[in-house]
Order: sequence, then C-alpha cells, then structure tokens
Amino acid sequence: MSVAARAVTRAVDPLFLERWSPRAFDFSSIPQEDLDTIFDAARWAPSAFNYQPWRFLYAHRDGADWNRFLEVLLPFNQSWAQNASVLLFVLSDTLMAAPGSDDFKPSHSHSFDAGAAWALMALQATRLGYHSHGMSGVDFDKARVELAVPDRYRIEAAVAIGRIADKSILPETLQAREMPSGRKDIADFAFAGNFNG
Repeated sequence: MSVAARAVTRAVDPLFLERWSPRAFDFSSIPQEDLDTIFDAARWAPSAFNYQPWRFLYAHRDGADWNRFLEVLLPFNQSWAQNASVLLFVLSDTLMAAPGSDDFKPSHSHSFDAGAAWALMALQATRLGYHSHGMSGVDFDKARVELAVPDRYRIEAAVAIGRIADKSILPETLQAREMPSGRKDIADFAFAGNFNG
C-alpha cells in the first residue's frame, strides 16, 4: 500500500504516513552518525518535569552484542529482525526525583514519556530513509538479566531499525502483511466529554 493509498481525512504531514513498521530489512549497516541523529530526535521528546526517563540499549548488526540482543527476542521476531541494521531496547526509569535531590519517588508517566521519545525516534528514522519496527515480543525476564537492566527500569519494548528490503526475503506467510496498516477512525478513539469507547 502506498502512502497515497492510506486513508487520510486531514492535512497530516506526509512524514506520519511514510512511517510504518516493515519486517523486511536489507542487512545493511547504519553509520553511528545516523543512529546518533535518531537518538537526538528522541532527546527532544517532552517528559514530566523534563525528567527524560528513557534509556536506549543498542547493538549494531556487525557488533559484538548483536547475537545477545537478537536472542532475547521471541523466535518469531528473531526470524525477521535478524536482517535489521540495529536492534535496540527502550527502557524507562520508574523513579524520579527533583533536580539535585536523592528523594526518588514513583513516576506516574515514565512509560508515557518513553513512548514519546520512541515516536520521535521512529519519525527521525523515517526522515533519514530508514524504518523501524517496535516489538513487545521479547523474553523480558531474559532481557533484564542479559542486558543487566536494574530493577527500577522498565523494559518497554525492542525496536529493529534498518532499510527496507523486498518483501520476498520474508516467509510467504509474512509477505502478504508487508505493507502499511490502516488506522481507526478518529471517532473511535477521541471523545468530547466522558469516556465512550
């Protein structure tokens, strides 16, 4: 499905329509400079009290950590994410303190804020000609141990980033799904007044 074929009812910037989550990646490498630009976009995400609770752990496909990162994904996701250029994990700090204080308290919005950072990262990747695919198909307990993630941090998701390849590299069962997906109508999720979902 092309960007033009996606149902748009408002004057949304084309960048939002160009971003989608493919599974067919082309095995290429991402220069660290491009990856740092993607991280820089995430850095500008809004967060409660500007606490910026997100953390990113990453591995390049040609790096020493690649297999460790790949092996904590569930087998289905390993099958296609192995072709990506970078695998990363999005974490959020569940505790926060005022600047200069050691009085840490639970953060209500840590996941919300990390999600904002991930969204900006995904859009920046698209702007640079890459695509990203977020995944919750992760062995989270194994990931916590393997990646030495402290208890106070929540592992939110994994992300594969790379350049799109032809869908023929995927198993036949996935090829039919390799296209941008549709979205719900605004009336299905935005309500004036009380909850109506």
